Amino acid sequence: MTKVKKSKFSQAFWVSNVVELLERMAYYAVFIVLTLYLSNILGFNDIEASAISGLFSGGLYLLPLFTGAYADKIGYRKSMIIAFFLLTLGYFSLGVLPTLLESIGLVTYGQTTQFNGLIESSERWLIVPVLFCLMVGGSFIKSIISASVARETTTANRAKGYSIFYMMVNIGAFTGKTIIDPLRSVMGDEAYIFINYFSGIMTLAALIAVIVLYRSAHTAGEGKSMKEIGQGFLRIMTNWRLLILILIVTGFWMVQQQLYATMPKYVIRLAGADARPGWIANVNPLIVVFCVSFVTRLMAKRSAITSINIGMFLIPISALLMACGNLLGSQIIPGITNITLMMVLGIAVQALAECFISPRYLEYFSLQAPKGEEGMYLGFSHLHSFLSSIFGFGLAGVLLTKYCPDPALFETTEAWEAASVNAHYIWYYFAAIGLIAALALLIFSKFTKKLDKREEAKL
Repeated sequence: MTKVKKSKFSQAFWVSNVVELLERMAYYAVFIVLTLYLSNILGFNDIEASAISGLFSGGLYLLPLFTGAYADKIGYRKSMIIAFFLLTLGYFSLGVLPTLLESIGLVTYGQTTQFNGLIESSERWLIVPVLFCLMVGGSFIKSIISASVARETTTANRAKGYSIFYMMVNIGAFTGKTIIDPLRSVMGDEAYIFINYFSGIMTLAALIAVIVLYRSAHTAGEGKSMKEIGQGFLRIMTNWRLLILILIVTGFWMVQQQLYATMPKYVIRLAGADARPGWIANVNPLIVVFCVSFVTRLMAKRSAITSINIGMFLIPISALLMACGNLLGSQIIPGITNITLMMVLGIAVQALAECFISPRYLEYFSLQAPKGEEGMYLGFSHLHSFLSSIFGFGLAGVLLTKYCPDPALFETTEAWEAASVNAHYIWYYFAAIGLIAALALLIFSKFTKKLDKREEAKL
């Protein structure tokens, strides 16, 4: 009788990956249109919507440093339950909020479901506590799931484990982004409201899965004292290599954040209201799902820093391709605007860069983490997304206002066309940021290699 070969990964590993998939479906379904929700539903202008989205995204990636340490203390199962409860509450609240404001007379909708009120109303700022709820819940997930992968794998299979994890992330991202465009074609702007109910259902399913299925034998770090947590913070905050790497990789993520900060409005304004930013953004997770395992195997014998550096040099190329859409003359492919075509090509290159960067980046941080501090270290690894959200979304709002403003602000189409003739300049800024980051990482790599050789020579 042939014995069934046991899986290399534990049940806790697979449960972690499945609930990550559900959480990513929920997150990206909402986040891809968050600036549109804020502008078209709640009446915020481009700069306000970008600032709110950036602060939300930034907080989502800053808090894992603290929630990750707390998760190490109370255990990952309890932390996941807290996280998915808060996320479910937050998503359903995003869906209910406009209806609630409408029911008390603060919002009205026209026959075409376009937003008609609340432009000057302070009640729209009720969005802040709702986003804060999502931010706290999401910050737990950012640290816990990646840390759970670290705990449930060994040094030998960790790269493969993170490749699977990142593939799940992108399957969730692809699925979440796919839903919004068909919904928008049927419901108009109200799709930005109802998509939140879908996300709430996904996180509720994840909550149930954790309660019923998640069990882990790895409990190192649980019950540690606040003094021990503080000592861990001190160790990680004085690790200059990790800090510099975070600052450099922020350049990549500033460009990556433009899928949500700039691209939706840029495409709709230049390619027309029929453009499908959700489908365009889906090029990113689609490429990652099909390529990340291959790239991980290809780079298996290379160091994490080498893999990251290859990806970093692809980023400025992606931004320049996006800029080309507004420079090309006649339509290259019938039925597809040049704006859409070049955006798709740019995002494809960006996704390939992500395959080289993200899994190996998480692996690098997990290998630096002492036992019982995986949550803190993997939470700390997301600090680059905090910085890129704050600066990336902030810069996007300014650049959109300057080079690709809202057509509704102009009396004639001709006036708007004159104001947006240089819309592609936006991508030059991000190409420059990506190139500077890539060169900085190359210098960092050469410097640290020399330093390591000197340390080895002393031994």
